[in-house]
Amino acid sequence: MKKAKLTAFAAAGCLLMAGSALAMEVNVDSATKNMPGKVESPELSVAVKTPLINQISNVVYEQVPMRGYPNVAMKMDILQPKSEKKLPAIVYVTGGGFINANKDNGIQLRMHLAEAGYVVASIQYRVAPTVRFPQPLEDVKASIRFLKAHADQFGIDPERVGIVGGSAGGYLTAMAGTTSGTTAFDKGDNLNFSSSVKAAVDLYGLSDLTRIGDDYSGAVKKTHQSAGATEALWVNGSPVFGGKDGGILADKEAAEKANPISYISKTSAPMLLMHGTKDTVVSPSQTDLLFQALQKNRIPSKRYLVEGAAHGGIYWNQKEVLDIITRFFDSYLK
Repeated sequence: MKKAKLTAFAAAGCLLMAGSALAMEVNVDSATKNMPGKVESPELSVAVKTPLINQISNVVYEQVPMRGYPNVAMKMDILQPKSEKKLPAIVYVTGGGFINANKDNGIQLRMHLAEAGYVVASIQYRVAPTVRFPQPLEDVKASIRFLKAHADQFGIDPERVGIVGGSAGGYLTAMAGTTSGTTAFDKGDNLNFSSSVKAAVDLYGLSDLTRIGDDYSGAVKKTHQSAGATEALWVNGSPVFGGKDGGILADKEAAEKANPISYISKTSAPMLLMHGTKDTVVSPSQTDLLFQALQKNRIPSKRYLVEGAAHGGIYWNQKEVLDIITRFFDSYLK
């Protein structure tokens, strides 16, 4: 008897579900009939202009002594566009006032260059006061040799390598550019590869470390002559770490050897220089000093003043500036 009741309830349930389903179908059909015409999804036509870009982080390009440690790893981050053929490469050298070197900087410039078809390597390097010149420049040159030595691994054409940097990175870029074609400051690994570059872009960098305060007030000039000025630590080091005390003029010969102007030769790389008219950190005359010297020695070079631009900042990420940099590299690396 109980089984019969259960069967009856089940049958009733099935009838109710069927009825509900039928009602839903009727309602859906009724709603569909009352809907306007079918809305079409538009097709988006996309022109493929930029490549797929992969990031390879914290690649160790050398191990060097620093502050009593014999093998401190220097690293680079690589932006690698996907390509069936080998691409030109650009080393990005960050600024940091000679006392910092954060390779995370410059991401918009680096991405712009990578989208334009360049393998871009942003490097860290040793800084003052734990080291002094020329060790940071040795790091920059080691990074160039590393990329050439591992060209197949990263899809690089080793014959087409350039370099770009801002501020202290612009200065190191200028040093790498003016000494291009020589073995000066080549030290460490991969010495069977050249550290030469085909083009260099110096953004608001320093050219004469004894005159950084030119164009500024007497008070500013005085601070640049002090022992605590970072350019003094860059050249003299710190007495605590075996360097000498005094300002940038304490050792004029050492300061002269640390200036890119001192190394201009017929093998120096073509160079683009850019400086902001509102730079209150590094005098705009610094890049002009180098530009005039390059012109005098008939090294292909261009210089632009960016109206309203400060020392770094938003102006340097604008398309007009990025396009000038890219076109300059294109003219020598593509």
